[in-house]
Amino acid sequence: MSKSPSVRAGRVFDARLQLLDRQVLDPDGMPVTAVAGLELSDVPWGEDLPADAEAPVVTALLTGPVLGTRVFGGRLPSSRWIRIAWGDIREIGTAIAVARPADSYEVSWTERWVRDRIIGVIPGGRHDPE
Repeated sequence: MSKSPSVRAGRVFDARLQLLDRQVLDPDGMPVTAVAGLELSDVPWGEDLPADAEAPVVTALLTGPVLGTRVFGGRLPSSRWIRIAWGDIREIGTAIAVARPADSYEVSWTERWVRDRIIGVIPGGRHDPE
């Protein structure tokens, strides 16, 4: 008698279709980041999932400075990934909605820095055009 794989309660996703490269939006509809990868439970970093293993569970969405690795190849070190906990996800649709404001996530620090240090010092850079 063959052993059937265990089934966990939850939703099944096609990661490439429904999660990867999706825009992440805060509750006000402001862009936070785009999903570059997924952190899965019970999968050691950089290793393939064994064929007889249980289906992994997504624990976090990953984002970070991945442009260089996409252009030149390679893999971003684990310490450089920025994680958005799966518990923060509120809705998955054409975009992924999260529970907290964009400024509360570490991923938007570069945009805040550019806004405050570069755009903000340009005359008229602190308000919307009329």
